[in-house]
Amino acid sequence: MAPQERTPCCEDDSSRQNGSDNLSNINLNGGFVNKGYENDSDNVANPKTDKEVASEKKATDFDDLLPHVGEFGLYQKILFLLMIPFAFFVAFVYFSQIFMTLTPEQHWCWVPELANLTVEERRALAIPPKSDGPYPHDRCRMYSADWAAALAQGRSTPDDEWPIVPCQHGWEYNRSDVPYETIASQLDWVCENDNLPATTQAIFFCGAIVGGLVFGWIADKYGRIPALVGTNLISFAAGIGTAFCNGFWSFAICRFLVGLAFDNCFTMMYILVLEYVGPKWRTFVANMSIALFFTLAASLLPWIALWADDWRTFAIGTSVPFILAAATPWLVPESARWLVSQGKIDKALTIMKKFERINKTKIPDKVISEFTESSLKTIKESEAECRTYSVLDLFKTPRLRRNAILLIVIWMAISLVFDGHVRNVGSLGLDIFLTFTVASATELPADTFLTAVLDRWGRRWLACGSMVISGIFSLLATAVPIGGPSASLAILGRFAVNISYNIGLQYAAELLPTVVRAQGVALIHIMGYVASIVAPFVVYLANVSPALPLLILGILGIVGGLLCLFLPETMDTEMPQTLADGENFGKDQRFWDNPCFPRKKNNEDTDKYTHRKSIPTEDHFVRALPAVGARASIRASIRLSSRSTLRNREGSDNVV
Repeated sequence: MAPQERTPCCEDDSSRQNGSDNLSNINLNGGFVNKGYENDSDNVANPKTDKEVASEKKATDFDDLLPHVGEFGLYQKILFLLMIPFAFFVAFVYFSQIFMTLTPEQHWCWVPELANLTVEERRALAIPPKSDGPYPHDRCRMYSADWAAALAQGRSTPDDEWPIVPCQHGWEYNRSDVPYETIASQLDWVCENDNLPATTQAIFFCGAIVGGLVFGWIADKYGRIPALVGTNLISFAAGIGTAFCNGFWSFAICRFLVGLAFDNCFTMMYILVLEYVGPKWRTFVANMSIALFFTLAASLLPWIALWADDWRTFAIGTSVPFILAAATPWLVPESARWLVSQGKIDKALTIMKKFERINKTKIPDKVISEFTESSLKTIKESEAECRTYSVLDLFKTPRLRRNAILLIVIWMAISLVFDGHVRNVGSLGLDIFLTFTVASATELPADTFLTAVLDRWGRRWLACGSMVISGIFSLLATAVPIGGPSASLAILGRFAVNISYNIGLQYAAELLPTVVRAQGVALIHIMGYVASIVAPFVVYLANVSPALPLLILGILGIVGGLLCLFLPETMDTEMPQTLADGENFGKDQRFWDNPCFPRKKNNEDTDKYTHRKSIPTEDHFVRALPAVGARASIRASIRLSSRSTLRNREGSDNVV
């Protein structure tokens, strides 16, 4: 969970020329207020004369400044490249623990009295054989015997009368699959302790829940840069501390602290950069920063672990780079929108002057004056509002309650399936390092594909189809031999759930009403973290049967996908602003509606939600951007802002 971001929507040039008031529609402390949903009686009771309307000054919002400094100029390109280290940081935070807690598949009891024998001789003499299962020998038990007498007798095979007991002196490992020391092999987290790696991973996600709340508050209270620096420095300190752990509890505490940084160590930078990019470039920056930088970091991580050749060295190597975040205040500007919401307009304008200098552009003094006046007006208006909303308002009316519960359940299913696929690579019967790299690389084509089709095929059916396909591939992986066939099908399942994951990030931001959108998305993501806590234990079931994790992930994928069909479609609709809007949203939609096969509608039936009779149909509506943060908000708001701006520009061109 990341800070709650207030991202206003920009209108096109023709809208501004017609006197539309952009900033008056924006509540900098809460989100977007659509004037189309205000009480009509107010306008009737206090009609404005033409002279009064003409005398009103147009409002200039932050997006009106961007064309004057360049929507993707030199400074924005520098900021885009500065996202690289932070994308690496979040990949290191998320995935590094996997490679610290790997356990070699083949292990058996260590018998110190037989140390002078070869591995094969020790195993043949002291370890009970097994005829069933994937391993030819028992991994957790040994024969109990007088080993000195057995060696004196020259025995090379066990006596059938020797008792079998649990391992007495630890374990030894076949390191062909994991060729370096991990904390799991060092502390013997196997057999009766083989649940400890999953437990530490669950504790990590508990830290993520706390971190989202703490750093979200810091970001709203003190700014995005302090939160960004703080979360990365905590991860640096806790990551270094991890390397000096010698027991379960010390390791668990350090991983909890590292979890505080997930995933704020990247998303706050993500927010800052996207804020300074023009609408037509936001989709590119939003998606390519994930598809390129994050994917590259995740794909490289297994090979960094192999290069380090020791879990302590790996922990230090993946933590030391976080110290670079200390330089952030000198390289990355504070969120201008946050500064404006705090009444610090002069500081916001100082940042824009830096953009002017580096991009070699100029903002007209008139635009700056209009921006300052409209910002002050909006701040004064927002301070006058006394109505507050809580997340409980989502559950007070039937349709809104149903949608909120569905979003929570679906996001929990997506989070569990996604994280389960991430962590189940070790149970696919192939080299875990190569398999992890290939599976991580699926993020690039998945994100590219989604960018191309999301605004054509819609959310409902695409989310349903990708989740169901992920579930089907997961189930098929359990029906083929372990190894190449099962790994290939599981990776295809991972590819499909990547698509679902990115759709899910956007769905809640578009469907929840503005007045509770930030809190609602926060709740949904917290529940997603709760589901992720369960994921390591689902993967742990591979110790019972290698097919169990994929079986569970497959069923969850299909069920979660089918539930998506009970949500309304949000493509090309105005997002709900009030609780009443959220309750009525999608009432005119039918279950089998599909954007690819639109129904023919009469003019009177068209867009019952988005247009009211008191509003002229020729008015151009600009879709509101969600007042939310983190992965769930930014890609959603960027796509929405881009589409709205382009749609309005096309409309104005047609009019001309």
